[in-house]
Amino acid sequence: MPADHVEFSWDASKSSWLLRIEAGEEVITRHCGLPKSADDRTLRTAIEKAVAEEGYELDPASLTRR
Repeated sequence: MPADHVEFSWDASKSSWLLRIEAGEEVITRHCGLPKSADDRTLRTAIEKAVAEEGYELDPASLTRR
């Protein structure tokens, strides 16, 4: 099932990336332990894996960096 919207941002208080997955009314948040300096390719791969682990598919158009 595709996620409606996926957003990620740096969470300074946890020193990790915060991932927010929206699918219908469901909202899932997860932290990703990659460093802030992680390149876009590495970050995107980690996001795709996290979204898949939650049982959703990532549409690149639904991915937003905040």
